[in-house]
Amino acid sequence: MKQVKSLVLAGLLAFAPAMAMNGPAFAQDNAAATAPAAATVAAPADSAANAAAPAADAAPAATVAAPPRMKPTEGIGMPKPGEITLQEQFTSTGHSARWLHDVMLLPLIFAISILVLILMIYAMWKFRASANPTPSKTSHNTLIEVIWTVVPVIILLVVAVPSIGLLADQYKPAPKDALTVKVTGYQWYWGYEYPDAGIPEYVSNMLTKEQAKAGGEPYQLAVDNRLILPAGRPIKLIITAADVIHSFAVPSLWVKMDAVPGRLNEKSFTIEKPGVYYGQCSELCGARHGFMPIAIEALPPEQFDQWVLSQGGSLKNGTAAPDAPMGPQQGSVLPGPPSDDVGNNAL
Repeated sequence: MKQVKSLVLAGLLAFAPAMAMNGPAFAQDNAAATAPAAATVAAPADSAANAAAPAADAAPAATVAAPPRMKPTEGIGMPKPGEITLQEQFTSTGHSARWLHDVMLLPLIFAISILVLILMIYAMWKFRASANPTPSKTSHNTLIEVIWTVVPVIILLVVAVPSIGLLADQYKPAPKDALTVKVTGYQWYWGYEYPDAGIPEYVSNMLTKEQAKAGGEPYQLAVDNRLILPAGRPIKLIITAADVIHSFAVPSLWVKMDAVPGRLNEKSFTIEKPGVYYGQCSELCGARHGFMPIAIEALPPEQFDQWVLSQGGSLKNGTAAPDAPMGPQQGSVLPGPPSDDVGNNAL
């Protein structure tokens, strides 16, 4: 029995050093086994943090939204059905021109026409052959000659005074604080650029009949990208052309100026009230001359400033757009040159 106890005690003494050495090893193995699990738990959190940082860096600054596209008003800035006079005017020169046309020239033309008609009828009746078998041989009448010389001179002087004033107003230089817009005529569309605001050129093409109808706009006058201008602020247009002679004309604003390649023509005006004003190219410029309309959208000043910022431009007071890519004009896609019916480039 003593021998058995001695053998057991000897065995325990023999294995004690090995057990003492393996204890830390077992602890290390357990720690190594739990470490990957902890790393696995921590990894998604680290990944989420790392992913959030680039996302925050890549997020663009908040952009300024463009004002909504203005709806046209029937009969304002466009022809009216059955209209035989000038369109309603919305600039100071337009008011002067319409007054000269409606109040002075038309009544004068009507009165002279009626007077000449009456004189012709009277002469045919008074001096007919049956009533004058022996015709008069009078060749001079001093009073009549003085009248038909002096009266036309007076009429021309009366007409000349407002006419010369209107002519001078139409070519009056723009004030220093006027907004400058460069207008370029192409075959067969228009390009608009805002050098003062730092907005690069975008182009304006005519809408199809379906697109115009869907937008509630007149066909062959509606365009995809309008010329955006402020109401109540002076405007200076620098007008030119890239290929042939065009003519930038908007009747309701009394604006008409030729666009000549290699030449810069200037036109200044101030739009009195917000609205949509339509015009057309008024110089024969090729096969699609009748399909390059003009649409001006006059916005209230604060909305125009909002539009400038939405296009990545800057205001004269130093306000700049947020640091973000410039969006297309009023949210629409800026088109290239127009295409023909089969999709080929019309140029």
